[in-house]
Amino acid sequence: MPFTKSLVTGFALSVAIATSAFAAGPELNASSTGLALQGYDPVAYFTEGKPTQGNWKITSIYEDATYRFASEEHKATFEANPEAFLPQYGGYCAFGTAMGFKFDGDPNYWRIVDGELFLNISKDIQERWVSDIPNFIHQADANWTEIENKTPASLQQ
Repeated sequence: MPFTKSLVTGFALSVAIATSAFAAGPELNASSTGLALQGYDPVAYFTEGKPTQGNWKITSIYEDATYRFASEEHKATFEANPEAFLPQYGGYCAFGTAMGFKFDGDPNYWRIVDGELFLNISKDIQERWVSDIPNFIHQADANWTEIENKTPASLQQ
């Protein structure tokens, strides 16, 4: 196997193992404590236009994950329609999902497209994803139906 291919495979496996250690379940990327979005407020992306840390005292549980909010108003907005604020692909990296993998989405590398929140794993990956968002979303949507219920580590085999 060429050096580059083995290096990429090794990196992907390392990320998958790390991702699986923090995932609450195969469908949602949350910490081992069930904290979604690493504690960032999902509503703030839409109202403030930036990642905003939530307050540990202002939380809501949805589908076994705990979401934190910067204000009681954001919490009420979320609770009125949680699906409108959830990151796509369970909070996993949108580019990774397009490639058929589940990698941690970093709440600092995000974009709202057509009213939906997408995360990416890093700045470099997000730059690549932004180069062809419609195609990558199409690929990720198709892949998600196949990988949604699989663990990140199982996708590396």
